[in-house]
Amino acid sequence: QVHVVEFGGGLVQTGGSLTLSCATSGRIFSTYVMGWFRQAPGKEREFVAAVTWSGSNTMYADSVKGRFTISRDNAQNTGYLQMNSLKPDYTAVYSCGVTPVMLNLAAKMPTPYHSWGEGPQVTVST
Repeated sequence: QVHVVEFGGGLVQTGGSLTLSCATSGRIFSTYVMGWFRQAPGKEREFVAAVTWSGSNTMYADSVKGRFTISRDNAQNTGYLQMNSLKPDYTAVYSCGVTPVMLNLAAKMPTPYHSWGEGPQVTVST
């Protein structure tokens, strides 16, 4: 069983930055992938970014490429999502999950993920 707890989030103005953290514990394998998803009110959960457990490979949604950076610090058992140049339509609850699937198209879907955290609210004001 893997436990996930996210930190960060809050209110930021358009163009601002925030960093989300995802702390993990439990039975973790080095082949796992960590992913960030977001869900805005009335919308489906959508993929944001994912990273291999080693941190060496990453994948991003087109909407956040060049703005967001996903990374991992295995010494701290923590993953990060650095979000820059934020826009109002990025307002959502951001959740971190863990999956045993490889970093491919399957990792862009929420269904393979387990051990979701509660997810911090990110609100970008105009």
